[in-house]
Amino acid sequence: MTAHHIKFEKRDDGIGILTIDRAEKRNAMTYAMLAAFIGKVREVAKDDTVRVLIVTGAGGTFCAGTDLADLSTIPGETRGVRGEAHESDVWWPLVSCPKPVIGAIDGFAVGMGAEFSSQCDVRIVTNRARFAWNFAHRGLVPDTGAGSWLLPRLIGHSRALRLLYSGGFLEAADAKEIGYANEVVAPEALMDAAIAEAKRYLVSSPFSIRHMKGLVYEGLARELPEHMKAHVTALSACFKSADHKEGVASFLEKRPAKFTGS
Repeated sequence: MTAHHIKFEKRDDGIGILTIDRAEKRNAMTYAMLAAFIGKVREVAKDDTVRVLIVTGAGGTFCAGTDLADLSTIPGETRGVRGEAHESDVWWPLVSCPKPVIGAIDGFAVGMGAEFSSQCDVRIVTNRARFAWNFAHRGLVPDTGAGSWLLPRLIGHSRALRLLYSGGFLEAADAKEIGYANEVVAPEALMDAAIAEAKRYLVSSPFSIRHMKGLVYEGLARELPEHMKAHVTALSACFKSADHKEGVASFLEKRPAKFTGS
């Protein structure tokens, strides 16, 4: 079941497409599916031939959250959480991935689906996309921690708390208006729009992108002096990198850069 429901395609241009494919259950995640999803993202993180990752769902739905039938097989009193607090790639696999991650989101992104949408760096959504952090309806808090930490930083504390308290839906047009969605397209145009967005990043240095993503996310929790120390370290590493040398040479020679990510 796991292999069948988590699919990955690696294109020749360096774009990877990770699809949650359990359309008959609106792509609800079982424990086995979640483990496969996290494992595949870990593989992508280590694969230098994948430059950008697109995460999407099959059958007109992104992800309807955790499969509650699967969850109920373990009583809440004895159910453990999925990992230790410090295991960031277990809780936030898409944030931990050092590649750009684009969410191509159609239909429902509910519960864990909404959480994973928050973990994407960029969100391209259809006009029928609907987001809901409905954990309060189940007596829970946002299950990856993204809804309580990332979401307020993305849309503001008051908007985030309103969504968390009510468990109500954030519609596509509203998501675009408040900056949660970067682009809204028709369902049939979703993958083309996501691939076009991914291609914008292929001209950039993977070495630079890796360091920028780390600086941005880690910077959300740091004071400025600590952030600047990390910035200086990253900038120094960039100066010494092959990608920086190639970026300067390609500009002077008026040709496209051929970055290696080193």
